Amino acid sequence: MKILILGSGAREYSIALALASDDISLFFMPGNGATSKLGQNINILDLKDLAIYAKQNSIDLCIVGSEDFLARGVVDIFEKHNLKIFGPSKKAAQLESSKAFMKDFLKRTSIRTAKFLSSSNLDELSSFINTLNTPIVVKADGLCAGKGVIIAQSKEEAIKTSADMLSGKSFGDSGKKVVVEEFLDGFELSAFALCDGEDFILLPLAQDHKRLKDNDEGPNTGGMGAYAPSPLADEKLIEEIKQDIIRPTLRAMKEEGNEFKGVLFIGLMIVDKKPYVLEFNVRFGDPECEVLMPLIEDPLSLILACVNKDLKNYKLKLTDAAAVAVVCASENYPYSASSPSEIKISALPLNSHISYAGVSLENDKLLANGGRVLACVGLGKDIKEARSKAYELCKNVEFSGMQYRKDIAYQALR
Repeated sequence: MKILILGSGAREYSIALALASDDISLFFMPGNGATSKLGQNINILDLKDLAIYAKQNSIDLCIVGSEDFLARGVVDIFEKHNLKIFGPSKKAAQLESSKAFMKDFLKRTSIRTAKFLSSSNLDELSSFINTLNTPIVVKADGLCAGKGVIIAQSKEEAIKTSADMLSGKSFGDSGKKVVVEEFLDGFELSAFALCDGEDFILLPLAQDHKRLKDNDEGPNTGGMGAYAPSPLADEKLIEEIKQDIIRPTLRAMKEEGNEFKGVLFIGLMIVDKKPYVLEFNVRFGDPECEVLMPLIEDPLSLILACVNKDLKNYKLKLTDAAAVAVVCASENYPYSASSPSEIKISALPLNSHISYAGVSLENDKLLANGGRVLACVGLGKDIKEARSKAYELCKNVEFSGMQYRKDIAYQALR
């Protein structure tokens, strides 16, 4: 079987690692320096040309890792060529590609979320900001690789942040429309529902760590670590997420002509034991994907059940384990680029592995290229043991300027 994976991060590497077998040939667009050791990297930027390549090379399945491909309509293009692809259509992907679309969808379907206003008018936004208590959440409408959310500590900062976004100064065209929200005080969870348009399978709930530094300090990042399953989610909460959020979302999307197939990633804030939707994403999270993939016994059969609209007959099988991922980032992340540096690994402890992201391959040596370089993943009978394995691996990895948080999964272990 030939599988094409779209993206270049640790998420795509993790998917490939989970699928790798003698029966599967892996292709990546564009991939990274480490994926080239798992399969073949290709560089075809035009999506129509990519679909033609997939057709000519008898690709059996395409798995979309990165949201950018989905926002550009890769699923629609591949399906026109009668190619199997895992992900939502361009219209359905608006749940992530436009925060204003997503918030308006939540409002009209009466799904619990923070009070908000989306607008391109600074006066309107300023008036709404003045009705809120601080802190205040300000979001760029479009895709910003997980960095388009600012928590303003004052009304003045919220208004200035909105103005900077609208002017294009902060996030270019992605900020030409702004969503301002009330701040919800609770704890975050990540829920991943794999969907076939009508039915879904909910994976174990995960929790990621967005801030750069320990104790949730420093700027927001794409994610500095994650763990699953989260002990913060009990059966009652999980059932509420299914009945109050996922089912009405799939039903409404189908009724509106945007049938949702693929991964529905729900960023949740749990306030007084009730789940509120912070955001929808339409693909696996990164670094959550790194901890979820090792927990699924046969991820390929699950993905194929989604693509073939056969989830009603699918039974999820999970390994009896927990997973923790610790992201190792470059010295200047997330502020600026870092110089390439050779990655040295002294040993791989039992029940641990590395998922590579910002790396290149030169003379058969992996170089850290900047950004989030790799994730150290540990597995164990519980979160404590998995965390120990992940940090043991971190100590065996070295590259110039390497930084990582020392408190991943702290909420689960309190």
